[in-house]
Amino acid sequence: MAQWTSAVGAAQLARLLNSQQDRPAGPGTRRPPAYRALADGIRLLVLEGRVPVAARLPAERELALSLSVSRTTVAAAYEALRAEGFLESRRGAGSWTAVPAGNPLPARGLEPLPPEALGSMIDLGCAALPAPEPWLTRAVQGALEELPPYAHTHGDYPAGLPALRAMIAERYTARGIPTMPEQIMVTTGAMGAIDAICHLFGGRGERIAVESPSYANILQLMREAGARLVPVAMAEGLTGWDIERWRQVLRDAAPRIAYVVADFHNPTGALAGEDQRRQLVEAARSAGTVLVADETMTELWLDEDVSMPRPVCAFDPAGSTVVTVGSASKAFWAGMRIGWVRGAPDVIRSLVAARAYADLGTPVLEQLAVNWLFSTGGWEQAVELRRGQARENRDALVAAMRKELPSWEFEVPRGGLTLWVRAGGLSGSRLAEVGERVGVRVPSGPRFGVDGAFEGYVRLPFTVGGAVAEEAAARLAAAARVVESGGSGGGEAPRTFVA
Repeated sequence: MAQWTSAVGAAQLARLLNSQQDRPAGPGTRRPPAYRALADGIRLLVLEGRVPVAARLPAERELALSLSVSRTTVAAAYEALRAEGFLESRRGAGSWTAVPAGNPLPARGLEPLPPEALGSMIDLGCAALPAPEPWLTRAVQGALEELPPYAHTHGDYPAGLPALRAMIAERYTARGIPTMPEQIMVTTGAMGAIDAICHLFGGRGERIAVESPSYANILQLMREAGARLVPVAMAEGLTGWDIERWRQVLRDAAPRIAYVVADFHNPTGALAGEDQRRQLVEAARSAGTVLVADETMTELWLDEDVSMPRPVCAFDPAGSTVVTVGSASKAFWAGMRIGWVRGAPDVIRSLVAARAYADLGTPVLEQLAVNWLFSTGGWEQAVELRRGQARENRDALVAAMRKELPSWEFEVPRGGLTLWVRAGGLSGSRLAEVGERVGVRVPSGPRFGVDGAFEGYVRLPFTVGGAVAEEAAARLAAAARVVESGGSGGGEAPRTFVA
């Protein structure tokens, strides 16, 4: 019986391998043999999660033809992977990927490190800050005071607590977007909201247009749902969307859904202009595409002179095209798993009806906590504190990166939580792998792309500041030196760092 659970075709594997663009070897740097480079490339794809564990690899002859190398090269690479524990084979069943004993399974998303690992590892994998106290404690205390009447009910509110729905609708109305509570559904975070939207409108095999790059966890959610992702490149720098490219994709591919982050895009930090928003809504309406606007970063402007454009849904007064997603997780705290959807009443009714087969509802206590924040002014004060934290961290990280890695390229965003960095011609995947060994955890660019794009990038969130930001940049510089020299960094152990 075969021990593999999926298969990777020769053409697909060749495309993924070809996306790994390394920096040209400098003077005195020895290139590894072809079989070694191939084995290292496949190993990195497994460690990155871009080739699943227990995936059957193509036969030696098929892969050799796709890569235009000899079969001997592929055979030697497979043998090296078997010796290292990254490949298992059985006569008649083929070869499939594996992970050596003692190695963690590769993460498909960007899961945060467990708290006990933070003493020796600087975690730049997750774009989330600690809770803005004392507002979390106050919100929970306020929620407990409001809980008794709800405790006498069954506790299932598929559309969300009526009080919170009304409060969210009121906040949209205050932003100039008249909204009724019937247009709001409360969800378990933004991920829960987008998952529900994808299942309602998408379906397996449907096309979904996404920004390129885009938020890694959402891309993976859509892949798991069986969507066919259609990437649309962002405009240069922090200038938002390339509207002509969007028009072409919407016209030619006719995607059922388009997913965008207009406000301080994750990972680039770009802010789409008001005219771009209007034009994209018009193009989506003409194509019959549902435009999902993710607003989780909307309130995280960091510079005082930022002028925020109107929300994307402001350009869809009939509510027939735009579905908006919001969340407390980025602006307040990732542990507060409260999100929401704003859409036309019939869309909300359909989402609520489908929820009976998913998670039934969102925790009542957390909804009451967010409602307390909204109704008392605590939200505004907590978000102001969050902006100050993120601003200080951003400035410290930017200064440290310019000092330690002056050849790396990035533009400083005016809001959000992330820095999108071109890593001086180095492989983002290799930097991520070596970084783990020297004590800094970063997600590589391909996690944010489709089919191996952005190999030369890493994403750095504004989650550390001061001396920790300086140390993180120093460790990244150490990882870069190892990658440049062609080493693995295995001999370097991270030192404990507490700040």
